[in-house]
Amino acid sequence: MHNLAGFSEDALRELELWPWLSLAAPTAPTAPADAAAPANTVGRAALSPAASTAIDAPAAAPRPAGMPGGYRKKEPVPVAVPVPVIDPVRVAQIGGLNWDELHASAAACQACGLCKQRKQAVFGVGAREAPWLFVGEGPGADEDQQGEPFVGQAGKLLDAMLAAAGLQRGREVYIANVVKCRPPGNRTPNADEAAACAPYLDRQIDLIQPRLIVALGKTAVTRLTASEASMASMRGQVHQYRNIPVIATYHPAYLLRNLPDKVKAWEDLMLAKATFGTP
Repeated sequence: MHNLAGFSEDALRELELWPWLSLAAPTAPTAPADAAAPANTVGRAALSPAASTAIDAPAAAPRPAGMPGGYRKKEPVPVAVPVPVIDPVRVAQIGGLNWDELHASAAACQACGLCKQRKQAVFGVGAREAPWLFVGEGPGADEDQQGEPFVGQAGKLLDAMLAAAGLQRGREVYIANVVKCRPPGNRTPNADEAAACAPYLDRQIDLIQPRLIVALGKTAVTRLTASEASMASMRGQVHQYRNIPVIATYHPAYLLRNLPDKVKAWEDLMLAKATFGTP
């Protein structure tokens, strides 16, 4: 069994990442010493049909101080997010609830229009003192039906990502969403809906006190960084929310449609693990 930076080979193979990341992956026959060979080529025979469409990865940039190998410091474009009007009394009231009270309050919440079509509020799942917090966008149809976040195909991929990182929901991980009710047609939550649910996520963060937050997708990244900058500019660096490190990465649902970007999500997980290991 080979391991790469403490990650499981079996989990990496399930994620179709092993051919990209392991020297054990099949490669083309060695070219003569005087033959010109392109850098960072991949043994395409080992890739799945979908993943084999990925272009060869660019050469790794020199490592800046304090960053794990292959990462470059990228400064996000400072585009501010419009701040909806919030009720400070409601925020303070939610901010004083315990776990059971918070769950009950979210289940009965009617602060935005998403409550009108929900089957149930999807509060969150996992260890209540988990050191890792993963934050997604909002419930989908499966989540709305079952009352638990990330239970569909995107949830299966997230579980595989967690396994590759040596993590497991309900053990070291708590999973929540920006909004607790399913947006109609699985559309992106708007700013008012995210603001209406913000006190619930903030209180969950206060109660969990995670050591690190992983923001899954643009909606979660925007909510936790207050920036509308592109995902490309937000990845590869450590942000902060309530003095907690935040790592931006792609939502598993996006990765299901864009398989080659699993490699980028893997890079983000490596950055998350490196950041988590920093005192």
